Amino acid sequence: MSKIEKVVLAYSGGLDTSIILKWLQDEYQCEVVTFTADIGQGEEVEPARAKAESMGVKEIYIDDLREEFARDFVFPMFRANAVYEGEYLLGTSIARPLIAKRQIEIARETGADAVSHGATGKGNDQVRFELGYYALKPDVKVIAPWREWDLNSREKLLAYAERHGIPIEQKRGKKSPYSMDANLLHISYEGGILEDPWAEPEESMWRWTTAPEQAPDEPVYIELSYRRGDIVAIDGEALSPGQVMSRLNTLAGRHGIGRLDIVENRYVGMKSRGCYETPAGTVMLKAHRAMESITLDREVAHLKDELMPRYASLIYNGYWWSPERRMLQEMIDASQASVNGRVRLKLYKGNVTVVGRESDDSLFDADIATFEDDAGAYDQADAEGFIKLNALRLRIAARRG
Repeated sequence: MSKIEKVVLAYSGGLDTSIILKWLQDEYQCEVVTFTADIGQGEEVEPARAKAESMGVKEIYIDDLREEFARDFVFPMFRANAVYEGEYLLGTSIARPLIAKRQIEIARETGADAVSHGATGKGNDQVRFELGYYALKPDVKVIAPWREWDLNSREKLLAYAERHGIPIEQKRGKKSPYSMDANLLHISYEGGILEDPWAEPEESMWRWTTAPEQAPDEPVYIELSYRRGDIVAIDGEALSPGQVMSRLNTLAGRHGIGRLDIVENRYVGMKSRGCYETPAGTVMLKAHRAMESITLDREVAHLKDELMPRYASLIYNGYWWSPERRMLQEMIDASQASVNGRVRLKLYKGNVTVVGRESDDSLFDADIATFEDDAGAYDQADAEGFIKLNALRLRIAARRG
């Protein structure tokens, strides 16, 4: 092991990171700085402070990053309509570059020469964290305990905690059998019965959304206002990005919107089955595409759709801070100058339906699109030459055949 003087640990105060904290102190004989981020996971983060203090930590950072997360990471991603493998809205993926960024900032503030995380050696998160670290501080040292120690089971972790006097809170009630990750955009579930792709998730697993069958029998209508591709108001009330997401999570969750059950391809090579609840994100994607449908030029919209899978893969695989993602983002953001206006949606029993859209920048021309008399706005006879020119290569090939 190389000599480490001080390390910044991404710290939740739970079992894994509490053990990692003690392990770093013992194995590396170094000072540990803890960093706990509130990105909307819905759990108290302050208890981590007392726990870190009890373990001798002198420098403790607990940061509310909810608005930064929504404004600088989630909203830019939704301008691109990013979806991984056709379904996943990238809730875990998009949080990692922010955590990595703040860790590196803290490392610079405290003079730390290393950073550490609690991601395992089987998952994507180790890649996402570490690509972020190296992109932002090329000479930083990274400690990934799960790739170094032999504490590879819950029993071994608990035994280590008992042996070293690490307090582990035993929550009342039945412990969730799932590995879960939550933030302002989503909550994810892996493990347990979900490791069988044929097994249907238990209804009791879901935490943010009402079962569609139990959702209200009356739909709710909402109106989202857009400026340059971002939601700036709901039902006429101006809201910050974080407030937009919180409000939509509540509204959409109540109506059973945002559940997803998929098998995805991890960057490290294996397939993984996961379930997700993304109420706000599901509404945001539907509404943004509706807003773009009347404000974007056809070829611009199609080019965005062609590039989106690449953009989504960059985020999923951990390349948020890469030059290619930044380049794509500049192009995407430039396309959003005219994405202004309002979208009206109906939320009902698990479904989001677009029922209206309007914009001062709309490219939709009713005089041209109408099935009624267009008063000469469109000469239908022009279509004959257009069709024959586009059919020319097909006719030539047919004659040769």
